[in-house]
Amino acid sequence: MSKSALRRRAKEARHWLFEACFPLWSERGISESGLFREMLSLDHMPVAEEFTRVRVQARQTFVFAQAALLGWKPDTARDLVEQGVRTLSGLARREDGLVGHSIKADASGFADDRPDLYDLAFTLYALAVSSQALEDGSGAIASARALLDALDRRLKDRTNGGYAETLPPPSRRSQNPHMHLLEASLALHRADPEGGHLARATHLITLFHEKFTAGPGGLLGEVFAPDWSEGPGDAARIVEPGHQFEWVWLLNTYAEAIGEPMAPIAGRLYSFAASTLDEDGRALLEVSREGIPHDAGRRSWSQSEALKAHLVMLEMTNDDAIAAAACQSFDILMDEHLTPEGGWIEQYDGDGHIVSTTMPASTGYHVALAFSELIRVMDA
Repeated sequence: MSKSALRRRAKEARHWLFEACFPLWSERGISESGLFREMLSLDHMPVAEEFTRVRVQARQTFVFAQAALLGWKPDTARDLVEQGVRTLSGLARREDGLVGHSIKADASGFADDRPDLYDLAFTLYALAVSSQALEDGSGAIASARALLDALDRRLKDRTNGGYAETLPPPSRRSQNPHMHLLEASLALHRADPEGGHLARATHLITLFHEKFTAGPGGLLGEVFAPDWSEGPGDAARIVEPGHQFEWVWLLNTYAEAIGEPMAPIAGRLYSFAASTLDEDGRALLEVSREGIPHDAGRRSWSQSEALKAHLVMLEMTNDDAIAAAACQSFDILMDEHLTPEGGWIEQYDGDGHIVSTTMPASTGYHVALAFSELIRVMDA
C-alpha cells in the first residue's frame, strides 16, 4: 500500500513542479538584468536586491535544466538554461578562471569576487546537467573543463587532500563543498564520460572514508582542522542529519557509476539519520553524535535529502516501511514547507515557529532534485 501511496505522491510532485514551481520562478524569479533573483518575498513577489550569489545562478540554472529534462515547456526551459550558462561562463568568471562569490544585481560586475569552493561546485554541477538539457551541450562542457583546470591550478590541496574552500585557504576545513564537488563530478562523468571526472570523484570518496567519517561512531563530520584532523569543541561533536542522508544518495550514485555495490557505511549513515527524525518524521538541523538534538529546528533542504535517501534504500530493499517513510518526508515537504503557488517556507525553529522572512531561490535545487528522483523511481 505504501508504494502505491508513494506513486500518487510522485504524480503530485510532478504537478507541483510543472504548474507552480517552474512557472513562479521563471516569471518572478528573473530580474530586469537577466540574472536569477536571490529570493522572493513570502507572498511570492520580487525583492529589491543589491547582489545575487553565483551559487544561486548555478542552482537556478540546474532547476531549469531539470525542468527541460522532465519535459516542462522545453523552449522556455532551454532559453533559461542558456541564459544561466552564459552567466556562469562569463560574468561569474574571474580573470584566473575561477568563479567569484556574488554579482551585482544590475549585472555590472562582481559584488564580491572572492572564490568559494561551494560556488564553484554548483557552477560545475549546473554546467554538467545543462549540457544534457541543451540541444548542443558542448559549450557547457568546455566551460566546465576550463573551470576544472582553474580549480586544480589554484585550489587543489596537494598536501592534505581535497581543495581549499576559499582563497586564502581557511583556518578550518569543511566537508560540505567537497560533497557538492563530488555531486558535480558524478554529473560531469555522466555528461562527459571521457573527461576524467570519475577519478576526481574517487579522490573525494577516499577523503570521505579516510577523513570525513573518521570521528566517533563513523558518522559524517562537518568541520575539521586544516589537515582534516578532528576539529575543536562542538565542531567535532555536532553532526547534521540532512548531510548524512545526502551522502547516502551520493554513495549510491557513485556505486552506480563504478558498477559496484554501495559502500556499507551508507547503511550506517542512513540508520543513524533516520533514528534522529522526530516523531512525525522531520529531519532536524543538528544533533550530537549520540543522536541528541542540538538544534531541533528544521529546513526544507533537510526534508528533501531525507526523501532522496529513503528512495535509495527503497530501490535497494523494496521495503514497504521505507516507502512509508518516503511518503512521510514528502508530506512534510508539501504540508509544512512548500506553498501551492510554487514557493516555500525554508526554515522553522525547534518550537515549530517560522524563521524564514523570504523565499531563498537556492532552496529550489533541493526540492527539484528530490522530486525528480521521486518521479524517476516511481516511473521505474
